[in-house]
Amino acid sequence: MGSVSGTMGCNSSVAEQSSEKAIRAAILIQNWYRVTVARLEMRRRYSLSIFQSIEYADEQDQLQLSNFFTFMLDHCTHPDSVSPAFTSPSVAQEADEDLYLREFEKKVDVPDSYHGPRLSFPLTTKDVDALLHAFRNEQLLHAHYVLQLLCETRKVLKEMPNITHLSTSYSKDITICGDLHGNLDDLLLIFYKNGLPSEQNRYVFNGDFVDRGKNSMEILIILFAFLLIYPNDLHLNRGNHEDYVMNLRYGFTKEISRKYKDHWKEIMFLLRDIFSWLPLATIIDSKVLILHGGISDTTDLDFLNALKRNKLKTLMKPPKPVGNRQDQVKEIIPKTTPSKHIANQKNVAGKKRRTSSSGSTEPSGSDLTPDFDMKEWKQILDILWSDPRSQYGCTPNKCRGGGCYFGPDVTAKLFKRYNLKLLIRSHEFKPEGYEISHNGKVITIFSASNYYEEGSNRGAYIKLNPELNPRFVQYRVSECTCRQNLRERVGTIESSALMSLKEKIYAHKAELTSAFEQYDLKGTGSISVNDWATAMDSVLQLELPWRMLQPQLAEMNPDGKVDFMSCFQDLNIDRPIKEVQPALMETLCRYRKDLEIIFNIIDKDHSGLISLEEFSQTWKLFASHLGIEVDDESLDKLVLSIDYNKDGHIDFNEFLEAFRVVHRLDKKAKS
Repeated sequence: MGSVSGTMGCNSSVAEQSSEKAIRAAILIQNWYRVTVARLEMRRRYSLSIFQSIEYADEQDQLQLSNFFTFMLDHCTHPDSVSPAFTSPSVAQEADEDLYLREFEKKVDVPDSYHGPRLSFPLTTKDVDALLHAFRNEQLLHAHYVLQLLCETRKVLKEMPNITHLSTSYSKDITICGDLHGNLDDLLLIFYKNGLPSEQNRYVFNGDFVDRGKNSMEILIILFAFLLIYPNDLHLNRGNHEDYVMNLRYGFTKEISRKYKDHWKEIMFLLRDIFSWLPLATIIDSKVLILHGGISDTTDLDFLNALKRNKLKTLMKPPKPVGNRQDQVKEIIPKTTPSKHIANQKNVAGKKRRTSSSGSTEPSGSDLTPDFDMKEWKQILDILWSDPRSQYGCTPNKCRGGGCYFGPDVTAKLFKRYNLKLLIRSHEFKPEGYEISHNGKVITIFSASNYYEEGSNRGAYIKLNPELNPRFVQYRVSECTCRQNLRERVGTIESSALMSLKEKIYAHKAELTSAFEQYDLKGTGSISVNDWATAMDSVLQLELPWRMLQPQLAEMNPDGKVDFMSCFQDLNIDRPIKEVQPALMETLCRYRKDLEIIFNIIDKDHSGLISLEEFSQTWKLFASHLGIEVDDESLDKLVLSIDYNKDGHIDFNEFLEAFRVVHRLDKKAKS
């Protein structure tokens, strides 16, 4: 018995040791997994911060250049063929609208070869089903029906108040959706999960239907069609991207001109008017306020409800009494002011923005609608551009360049004044599709999934029940994300974000080099990490964690200092052009998007070509507005070198490609 007992004791001891090893191994694996996931999450978060910082910097550029774009539009694109019924909200011209439509129908026949939806008005659910089916199959709606739909939509919107009031007593839930930004798949997925709009299934879409994505027009057509069928059950609020100047930069105007080459001007000018007629906010059960951006400490809902919203076609600049046309040109296009150094360009890229007493930031410039009051403009600007923050008070929204940051106290003040319970807004990217702030009083809802990159974020919408308790529904449209593991998804997002950031860095190469050299007093080519981060922050002003990003952007020397020129070593212009000033090349890189907008404005026939003289004049005009010194000889050489086939015209796509920043494989990637 003793030997048996001893054997059993030995077996027991071995089992305990084995179990202890297994537990230790499990703990080690668990710790490794947690550390790995934490690192991946850190990489994901800083990648999303890069995307968002660059996006907001672009919005600031758009605000600063709005006067120039408006000037170009007014002098280069006013279409003689467009009826006043499309371009003017004047009551005296409303009678011309139906007449113009009848004339248009005679001129624009729908050919027998067209196999898309054929709409008849008033619309029915069968028409919308046909539209949904066609758009799923990437078909276009004929311009004949698009213009009919837009004219009918404008009639309905003009009858709506500035602030729409809804009640949950007529239905179980109301669904609130945020930014869609041209992502048709997200809208179709929402309808699949939540059902189509109807009298029993009501929706509020909270602005930013267009820009960035490739199907903004299809989204508008679907939403407008449902609005015509269910005007009391589907509601649309205006977003900051329902603005024709914003559309020039962020893609919607280009989308319209590409899809409707023969009639894009009529469509664009009609949409310009329609956007101005979109309601500004929605209130549910007198307790829940829904608007696109946010509020300021001067937001007055009664005032907003009484103003004439359609007078303001763009928010990109404040109104100002206008003198004669020559005065406008002088103000918008100042005389060339040679900059002492290209590093000064950031300071002269636009007039300084004015800060109002309430803390909101106002872009500078003059407006071409002098009858619009400054207070009216500011009230609308604040509700479409502002963002909530945890800090108390109302401060300038420096990241976006317009609106304000509003704190919990500002929210509480507005709620007390109007006896509100909840503010639902959109306007900001959120990784999970939504975010709750200000002690549960403010909800941000963002409905465009994969906004920056495949797998970058979920989309979401809100189901609001009669008790006004929000329920969040998340989703993500995906074709390949589900086949990627977490590391692969984060790697894709990080790689795309760093590529965008490196392009931004290269476009400011001269400024950054000058800033680095101020810390490199001995001319060693290296500076401390802190000095490198300070220089990056002062020039790019992106509010990014530069010290954390340094290993991804610049190499370290053995002495622990940053080799600052290594920021640019894996970057290059796609097609180096000899005998052209490096500073000019970098400047052109920086303003590629803006030059593309200007090119499309000048290219009236949308042929994709402009003459060498037109391009030279355009660049000189643009440089004059920015206060950038232009070397005529260098510019002439540049223009001639871009004309590869020597036909006397420039294909702007080739021009953009010529100044595209390419990423060469660095040593780490090769190894």
